[in-house]
Amino acid sequence: MLEALRARVCHLNQELDRAGLVTMTSGNVSGRDPESGQVVIKPSGVPYDQLTPENMVVVSLAGEVIEGALRPSVDTATHLYVYRHRSDVNGVVHTHSNYATAFAAAGRGIPCLLTAMADEFGGPIPVGPYAAVGGEEIGQAIVAHIGDSKAILMKQHGVFTIGESPEAAVKSAVMLEDIAETVFRALQLGGVTEIPPEEVARAHRRYRDQYGQRDPDHL
Repeated sequence: MLEALRARVCHLNQELDRAGLVTMTSGNVSGRDPESGQVVIKPSGVPYDQLTPENMVVVSLAGEVIEGALRPSVDTATHLYVYRHRSDVNGVVHTHSNYATAFAAAGRGIPCLLTAMADEFGGPIPVGPYAAVGGEEIGQAIVAHIGDSKAILMKQHGVFTIGESPEAAVKSAVMLEDIAETVFRALQLGGVTEIPPEEVARAHRRYRDQYGQRDPDHL
């Protein structure tokens, strides 16, 4: 079932490990199949080097395990809440990446100091309130506080990114950690200036509409 999506989600979970965004078995990637609405997610507590497409878990939007011998991630309820309330989202990523999570630990969002941040995220990264792990509370907070961003920091917890595909959500997670490190270092130097909102909007619009190849023959 969902063989291609299982392979993609397995690969993308391992990309988190390769990118240094996760430690041991923490973190997860999920992907939603737009046709069936079913979700593929990482199994709970399995080391990244032991993940295979076959041990990914397929769940319904209601949380029922449809296929898979292992228990799904403890963050499954969070992912599913986001999918049920954001029809535009088909990929969710959760990490505790160091620099972004440092902002989350302090209960601070990340100010938009960089053009790369304006391009990818369209503004500062918001921070949501503390919420208990394991139920729908984190998902509720994500939906309530993420706004138009592709990423949110959950206070004293970590990072969540969303995307139109699991690949897009992973891209945002990787870029967010890189940006968070740069902003963290810049704040130590002091004298930083946020990019004006109108310039952020212009840069984000240009990136969204013009960056990359639009002709499929050149992909």
